[in-house]
Amino acid sequence: MKGMLTGPVTILNWSFVRNDQPRSETCYQIALAIKDEVEDLEKAGITVIQIDEAALREGLPLRKSEQAFYLDWAVHSFRITNCGVQDTTQIHTHMCYSNFNGIIHSIINMDADVITIENSRSHEKLLSVFREGVKYGAGIGPGVYDIHSPRIPSAEEIADRINKMLAVLETNILWVNPDCGLKTRKYTEVKPALSNMVAAAKLLRSQLASAK
Repeated sequence: MKGMLTGPVTILNWSFVRNDQPRSETCYQIALAIKDEVEDLEKAGITVIQIDEAALREGLPLRKSEQAFYLDWAVHSFRITNCGVQDTTQIHTHMCYSNFNGIIHSIINMDADVITIENSRSHEKLLSVFREGVKYGAGIGPGVYDIHSPRIPSAEEIADRINKMLAVLETNILWVNPDCGLKTRKYTEVKPALSNMVAAAKLLRSQLASAK
């Protein structure tokens, strides 16, 4: 089971924020509160904890002179949330559709074990920038199907998409997952879609193993 929390930068960027102190200070305070939640999840036996930063890029200042400072405290805030976990606990993060090129080094500096991104409607165009992350050992989970649509993709369709991802990413860093959370979908849509996703992953694992 994966624990799921919203990250401090996303909470800040999607909130009405107090204006009597710097936004960076408020973000650090939020991060400390989330750190308590992360440690509670770990104590409960959860070994995979996802801290979503869907709005990291969204909060980037328009003035280039202010961007480095924003990214510095944003990354620091994220790292505060999970600085107390054991090495055996995996930290994941998630980001929505965005232009990652200008912030890829900051994403890498977040030091998450796995980054999942919305991808299905971008036709794998977002993936090339993440090749730089390979040498850092981070896992990458590009969405293999669109969760905003009620359409249920077949196992063959998902397998074809994964193969396209493998043309860009190394097998040892690729994670297979839906685009995003499934709260907008009905159980009658979720179960067959996830079953097909699992079937596609098993098929490709078998093919890759036999090709060695």
